[in-house]
Amino acid sequence: MPTLSIIIIIAFCLGYLFIALESVTKVNKAAIALFMFVVCWTLYMISPESYNPGVPTADLPSVVSDAIERHLGSTSTTLFFLMGAMAIVEIVDQNGGFDWVSRVMKTRSKRALLWKITFMTFFLSAILDNMTSSIVMIMILRKLTKNHQDRLIYSSMIILAANSGGAFSPIGDVTTIMLWNKGLITPLGVITEIFIPSVISIVIPALILQTQLSGQLETLGTVQLSGKEETADLDFSERQRLVIFFLGVGGLIFVPIFKALTDLPPFVGILLVLSVLWIVTEIFYRRLHRFTGKTSFTRRVADLLSHIDLSTILFFLGVLMAVSCLEEIGALKMLGHGLNTTFQGNHYMVTGIIGVLSSVIDNVPLVAGCMGMYPLQATGDMATDGIFWQLLAYCAGTGGSILIIGSVAGVVVMGLEKITFGWYMKHVSWIAFAGYLVGILSYWLIRDYVIVLH
Repeated sequence: MPTLSIIIIIAFCLGYLFIALESVTKVNKAAIALFMFVVCWTLYMISPESYNPGVPTADLPSVVSDAIERHLGSTSTTLFFLMGAMAIVEIVDQNGGFDWVSRVMKTRSKRALLWKITFMTFFLSAILDNMTSSIVMIMILRKLTKNHQDRLIYSSMIILAANSGGAFSPIGDVTTIMLWNKGLITPLGVITEIFIPSVISIVIPALILQTQLSGQLETLGTVQLSGKEETADLDFSERQRLVIFFLGVGGLIFVPIFKALTDLPPFVGILLVLSVLWIVTEIFYRRLHRFTGKTSFTRRVADLLSHIDLSTILFFLGVLMAVSCLEEIGALKMLGHGLNTTFQGNHYMVTGIIGVLSSVIDNVPLVAGCMGMYPLQATGDMATDGIFWQLLAYCAGTGGSILIIGSVAGVVVMGLEKITFGWYMKHVSWIAFAGYLVGILSYWLIRDYVIVLH
């Protein structure tokens, strides 16, 4: 490996270390992520000919610029999806769309609420995606309890359930979508064989975390929205709030269908839903002003857009672009080859390690690297729905729960609920890892014993 590549990897690791120590350094993780992104690509530019052999020296700057723009284009689709989803959920929440869901979820038992949140997040994530599901459930959670310590536990369980729910669905996670599009897994195959391991990976943590909850929930006299306590005196009627809810959440469910029908990127579908929801709420406010003379601006979309957490968006930008530099220098592919050689082709060990790595490094380039390293075979463990690909879907999806920065769901919840890296690592990481390992064990038992017996 070139010396420059080692320096880039060290710079990346140092950046991640400072992100992990945010609670100690008091430096916002978004600032570190952006700095890490710039440093990695600047180091790359010191000797770009090392990674582009045969390209004339005069053409190297444009080749590198094209590479950055290519990765930025891929990253920006995710960022626009994130911003659109956050905006939709904020609109639905601020205009009372989640009120009736909160009433359905409401219970006096803290432990009962944990299980309700766990399974609702799990199945919602399989239909939508782990990021959107996490945002929706955090907004609902804020209406059910204002106890910060309890919310830390509930929020952590949301991260685990969102990642596990996305792992068994072909549309529930970016990595499963990638594997499905390449023909490496099928919807029926991944659902039937990964569903039980995914359920086990959340049941184990939920059983452990519920021991930290006891007693009854407090009764909320106010509805907590977006970090502020506001009264439940909303502008819209119950019927209008239901319309907003079904347009918002139903629209999010429609996004995968829109992609299948048009082959357009998912962020286009998100922007379609956002625009429709924006138009409908503007019509509602116009009618409200016409019949009551009441004019409200605080909950209109133009104002709510300013509520989007820009620091989370910039953090995601910095991390993904820094990871893309590692991908460009071939570090991820070399890592995959090294794992395969070290463990002599043991798929459980290789995918298990990849899952743990996905808690530190974004799982998308890891899965992309594996797809490039291991070609699809007609039969065997590398065939469609083979052991390797299904394990990869499970491990890359659920492994991100081990660290809070290991998944989009974790990053989003970290920003929304202000969970520190250190707290999560101390109280949740080992629990998530236990569920992760038991899930792999259950897959081994099902695949090697139950299926063989049949």
